[in-house]
Amino acid sequence: MSGHAAHGGLLVHGCAVILGTTGVLIRGPSGSGKSRLAAELVERAGRNGHFAAHVADDQCLLDAAVAGLRARAPQTIAGLAELRGRGIVPVPHEPAALISLVADLEPAAKLERMPEADALSTVLLDRLIARQPVPSGDAAGAVALIREALRAIYPGKRPPV
Repeated sequence: MSGHAAHGGLLVHGCAVILGTTGVLIRGPSGSGKSRLAAELVERAGRNGHFAAHVADDQCLLDAAVAGLRARAPQTIAGLAELRGRGIVPVPHEPAALISLVADLEPAAKLERMPEADALSTVLLDRLIARQPVPSGDAAGAVALIREALRAIYPGKRPPV
């Protein structure tokens, strides 16, 4: 999944959330459940007592910051998310997040049972970022895989979801 150069960074088709201090970028084709998964992650982290908010929905601007890969929403859609069946709704949001994990939505049948190590990372703007393929249409399964990926990134730390 790729993006294209935009003023101020790389514009990608995806959603970004912040869970505690961890930024997660969710990528996938249109209709794959990016916004729904983002909402589920924010809701679960909040229920677990962690700070959580949306950063960007549908379009995400990425730029290489000193501290890592930063995600933010284009100004015109900041604080808004599309909820299929409801339309555009306001959401709690933060202006930016440092991305620690990329979650790529894929059809469940295409997920590797035992992925190779190189399938669990990706490079964006010359930054190596952890990657976790997750099943589209299965929020619970996607959250479980994201939780395990966060455990691998931050050993000994309890994931927010």
